[in-house]
Amino acid sequence: MIDARYPINRPEELLSPSLVIFLDMVKRNLATMIEMAGGADRLRPHVKTHKMPGLIHLAESLGIHKHKCATIAEAEMVAASGGLDVLISYPIVGPNLARFARLIAVYPKTIFRATVDHPTSARRLSEALAHTDRPTPVLVDLEIGMGRTGIAPGDPAFELYQLVADLPNLTPDGLQGYDGQIRDFDPADRQRSAEPGIAAVHALRDRLLAAGLPVPRLVLGGTPTFPIHARDKTPGVECSPGTCVFHDAGYLEKFPDLPFTPAALLLSRVVSQPRPGRICLDLGHKAVAADPVGPRLTLLGIAESTLGGQSEEHLVVEAPSADELEPGTPLLAIPTHICPTCALHTWAYVIENGEVVARWEAKARDRVLGV
Repeated sequence: MIDARYPINRPEELLSPSLVIFLDMVKRNLATMIEMAGGADRLRPHVKTHKMPGLIHLAESLGIHKHKCATIAEAEMVAASGGLDVLISYPIVGPNLARFARLIAVYPKTIFRATVDHPTSARRLSEALAHTDRPTPVLVDLEIGMGRTGIAPGDPAFELYQLVADLPNLTPDGLQGYDGQIRDFDPADRQRSAEPGIAAVHALRDRLLAAGLPVPRLVLGGTPTFPIHARDKTPGVECSPGTCVFHDAGYLEKFPDLPFTPAALLLSRVVSQPRPGRICLDLGHKAVAADPVGPRLTLLGIAESTLGGQSEEHLVVEAPSADELEPGTPLLAIPTHICPTCALHTWAYVIENGEVVARWEAKARDRVLGV
C-alpha cells in the first residue's frame, strides 16, 4: 500500500508513469455535485477534464444527461458513449462547421447545441447547417470578465440573440456565462466578485424574455464558482463545473471550501538515486501538465520533499528520506492541474477497493475521432 487514502494492491504490476483513477472517490465527487446543484438535471459538467467514455457512462447512470465540451472530438466521444445532450461551448469556425453538421447527422439521438459570440459566426453556422433536418439550438456566449471569448451582455448580445432567432437552421437556446477569472480564496469574496457577471446575465435574460424571445437555459460558471451558481434557483440554470469530477492539488489548495477529493492521481517510480538526498522519478513533462507556473504535482508519502529539475521523462526530487527509496519504489502524486494531465495519457487504470477493475481510455484527447 502506497498511501492509506489511495489503496492499490500489487502496484508492482502497474506501469508507470500512469494515470490512476479511484472509482469510489469519483462517485462521491459526482454525488456531491448532484447534491450541490439540487439535482442531476441542473448539471452540465465539462468533459474537457477527463475526455473519457467511462466517465460519461458513469455520469449518465447517475442521471447526468447534459454535457459540455470544447472540441468536436469531445462532443463525438460523448455522443458515441450514449450522451443525450451535448453543448459545444467553444467557437465553431473553419472546417469544424462542416464537422459539426456531420456530427448532427451521424448521431441523431443526441441533441447538439452550439455557442456563438459574433454575427459572422452565427451566419456561417446557419449556412453550414442548411441540410440538417431540424434547427440547431444555439446559445449566445457572454463576456462577463474572462476576456477570452464572448460578447458584451448589453445591446450587442441582444442583437446577436435576435439574429440567431431570425436565421434559418438555428433556434435561440439561452445564454452562456463563464466566469473562470474569479479565483478568490475566500468564498464570500468569490461571491462578491461573481455578482456583477450574474446580474448582467440575468438582466439580459429578462430583456430577451420581455421582447418575446425564449431563453430556456443559462449555462453558468466553472468549478470555483459552482457553489454560487448552484444556489441560483432561476428556472433553466445549468451549472457547468469540470475539474471537480477528478479534482486536483491546485484547486485543493486554492479553494479548500470545495467539498471534493482528488480522485485521479499519477503512479510513478523511482528510476534513479544519483546521490544522497536525491531521487529521480519517471514524471517528466510528458506525464504531468506543465501548467500552472510552480509545482506541477504534490508527492504523497515523502516528507519535506522539494521538486527539482524536470525534463521530458525525468523529475528530480530532493528529500531527507530519499536514501530509503530504492530504484523501483512506487509513489503516488496528485497533479496540480488534472485537465491537461488527462490529455497526456492514452488511458487510465481504474481502481476500486485496491483492485484494478477497468482501464478507461481518454479517447477525446485526440483532435479527430471519426467525424
